Amino acid sequence: MFGIYLKRELGRRKKAALVIALGLALGIALVITVNSVSAGMTQAQDKVLQSLYGLGTDMTVTKARTAPTANSSGGPRFEFDAKGEDDDDTQQSSDRVSTQGGQVLKAALVTQVADQKGVAAAVGALTLNVTKVDGSFTQGKAQSSSGTSGNGGQGGPGGGSSGGSTAAPQVQGGGASFDVNSYSVAGVDVTNQDLGPLASSKISSGVTFTSAQANAKVAVVSKSYAKENSYKVGSTLTISSTKYKIIGIATPDSSDSTTDVYLPLKQAQTLADAADQVTTIYVKATDSKQIDTVKATITKNISGTTVTTSADLAETVSGSLSTASNLATSVGKWLSIAVLVAAFLVAALLTSSAVSRRVREFGTLKALGWPSRRVTRQVVGESMVNGLLGGALGIGLGLAAAYTVTAISPKLTAELGNTGGGGGMGGGPGGGPGQQSASNTMEIALSAPVSVTTIALAVGLAVAGGLIAGAMGGWRASRMRPADALRSVS
Repeated sequence: MFGIYLKRELGRRKKAALVIALGLALGIALVITVNSVSAGMTQAQDKVLQSLYGLGTDMTVTKARTAPTANSSGGPRFEFDAKGEDDDDTQQSSDRVSTQGGQVLKAALVTQVADQKGVAAAVGALTLNVTKVDGSFTQGKAQSSSGTSGNGGQGGPGGGSSGGSTAAPQVQGGGASFDVNSYSVAGVDVTNQDLGPLASSKISSGVTFTSAQANAKVAVVSKSYAKENSYKVGSTLTISSTKYKIIGIATPDSSDSTTDVYLPLKQAQTLADAADQVTTIYVKATDSKQIDTVKATITKNISGTTVTTSADLAETVSGSLSTASNLATSVGKWLSIAVLVAAFLVAALLTSSAVSRRVREFGTLKALGWPSRRVTRQVVGESMVNGLLGGALGIGLGLAAAYTVTAISPKLTAELGNTGGGGGMGGGPGGGPGQQSASNTMEIALSAPVSVTTIALAVGLAVAGGLIAGAMGGWRASRMRPADALRSVS
């Protein structure tokens, strides 16, 4: 009897049922859209952080930044051979290799960090910035400062890509014309590549380092750097007159590479005259839930260092990605709540109004012996069907909206600044929390994945909407008396 009566009443009131269902559908669709976009924002932020940190890295340890001294240089300077007044223009080249920001740690600290409670593994890396000057010089000695060098002049791997720009030379007694190019180099512990610079990249061509190549003159270069400079496996890369054979091309798992060249750690230390030194210690915790505790332990037990976690780095991400994420998590959340409350309220009011128009019907049923609970059950049943219909429509609309966002894939930018102290995480893998003076900008395509949890939430909201509307309508129906039916006949 319940099913037959329910089917007949819903068939008679198709328009009213559709209006109630559409109201709930809009609220549920908005919730699905906001949740899926928020999930996409989270994935985009994870890609940004992953490309900087490296897979499996929970935190990094760097030397606490110290204030520059009065005698500190504004940038690397280059000396070239002097030529006589009658000499023709002579092409010359010079490389300047420096550790990132000059902030280095003793390599022995890697073992000390690894011995701290809660640390599963620790790996050291050395980040270098190589500034290369090529040009022609006549009539005397030319001297220049590379303070305005290209992308790599940001302070290391944070700049990432190479590519030259012309600097203003300082010339003594002659003329000069030259280009300044800068690129980043990361010294890798070849015995443990699961952490550190190469962890967030895969070798797309050639091979990676082996444990036997701890001091070999071999190199792995990023895909973008190889393409820009026409390098391939087997090519030779020269840094400060030292030739390195390229054995592999590395492709980052997400976004663009933030390191151009990877060398065995000992070779990088030799180039920078930084024996037994590292700029970054990559740390993996035994339990990801204890990252803050491990950070506190390292900070307490190892003085003169700055420990940076992904949460610290996330606070430095700005740009359209950060703005959109804030809108999705704050404005979007409250907008969804407001729309849902309005949808539930409208559904309850429409259901109550529909019950009021059925005074004669329910009054007659009570006169025939229907108890109030049976009338209430009938109204709640109709409301539940309307709620489930609204849920189905809402899920369909929400999936369509999420698919549209994913298909369009709007581009968002993420600017990665410094976290202070040790310089933040702008240096990226291979550089770790480098002391870079300028932010690094990355571009991320937004998607809107819909999880099973989000669908389950939508179904739950549909049921809740139906119950709320049914409760309001049922309460109104339970208060009707058989006499109300007689009074409505006139």
